[in-house]
Amino acid sequence: MAKITYVEHGGKEHVVEVANGLTVMEGARDNAIPGIEADCGGACACSTCHVYVHPDWVEKVPAIDPMEEDMLDFAYEPKPGQSRLTCQIKVTDALDGLIVQMPEKQI
Repeated sequence: MAKITYVEHGGKEHVVEVANGLTVMEGARDNAIPGIEADCGGACACSTCHVYVHPDWVEKVPAIDPMEEDMLDFAYEPKPGQSRLTCQIKVTDALDGLIVQMPEKQI
């Protein structure tokens, strides 16, 4: 189980515990966190679960794969090195304390 902080674009924080094996997207969905739409349900077929990983965590999250990198081309204002799709980040104990911020909107 990991505590993950989801930060809305306006700054409001939501700290929730997410079970290991779920994705960061599923943690947001299961806890009704606004700002992550997840239209494709986690299939990496859209960019509506896009977030910016806090700089302190960029090197700690699993590496991005080519499919996710391609989908980020469709995200709203992606930031190189920080943008990730939450459906592709599996929760483990190593992610306890992870901080992600939602963009202004999802597209």
